[in-house]
Amino acid sequence: MQNGGLLIALIGSCICTPSAAADDTSRPARPVHTYSIVAHDKETGELGVAVQTHYFGVGSRVVWAAPGIGAVATQSFTEPAYGPNGLDLMRAGKTAAEALTTLVKADANADVRQVGMVDGRGGVANHTGRNSIAEYCDIAGDAYTVQANLMWKPGVCDAMSAAYENAQGDLAERLMLALEAAQAAGGDIRGKQSAALLVVSGDASQPSWGGRIFDLRVEDDPEPLAELRRLLTIARAYRLMDEGDDFMAEMDLENAKAAYGRASALVPDNHELIFWHALTLAAAGQVDESLPLFGRAFEMWPRWRVLVQRMPAAGLLPDDPELMRKIIALP
Repeated sequence: MQNGGLLIALIGSCICTPSAAADDTSRPARPVHTYSIVAHDKETGELGVAVQTHYFGVGSRVVWAAPGIGAVATQSFTEPAYGPNGLDLMRAGKTAAEALTTLVKADANADVRQVGMVDGRGGVANHTGRNSIAEYCDIAGDAYTVQANLMWKPGVCDAMSAAYENAQGDLAERLMLALEAAQAAGGDIRGKQSAALLVVSGDASQPSWGGRIFDLRVEDDPEPLAELRRLLTIARAYRLMDEGDDFMAEMDLENAKAAYGRASALVPDNHELIFWHALTLAAAGQVDESLPLFGRAFEMWPRWRVLVQRMPAAGLLPDDPELMRKIIALP
């Protein structure tokens, strides 16, 4: 697909648009992406964007976010440049509304774009071009905006807005509930294929590669939202494991064990999480508590019994033959 000629260069506080952009009348071959939500969590500062569509690999083109700066969803006849260029403008101090206005004015094909933006202060803006394909809609709410096109029937934006405003939980959960409400209201007239969810922290000092709390993509699935929710559950479990590791590093054993336990409860069939939980406990001297976990991991995946014997050489277990004997002797 062609990018429609939107090329914005940020030089200091000056926004310069190549003169060729105004003369470029090329357009993408087809509308690609359909309904999305971008939002700012006022309590945590987190920023997020989520989308579902009937098209392959929605996450690589539609969802953009930078810690503490903003989030962008760019869809319909998608122009990906709205993402990084919008974030650059907001990083330079523009509000979401100012950034979007600048980009739309420079876009020769703004009439087929649909974009939602939120900045790090909770300001929102959206744009739905007059040539979007019905059913289309957008709603700008309090620190969030929803937008949709190519819907089976009216009401999708209302459903997303109501679900988000009435939802409980963290930002990722509220974004998921908004997508699920959109699908329940009819969703894409073409059906379902891919979905994505991106949540970043509110800390603008994070490096460009950091601050990603959740970055999940379903590229091709008959039930992309069900798969996205499954991935979100697994991602939560791994985040809890990381929290447990941090507590262990501080020798806060009780909080570490609590975090590990919550992780295992989320994904009880994940033998890798069980193994690393056991290994961390054993390395910290909590051998008796580690042994049942090692036993469960060995039963679920026997190769862990081989791998654990390689851990002392890597410095991840004490070089203690008696400890290893206890672990390996487990039935």
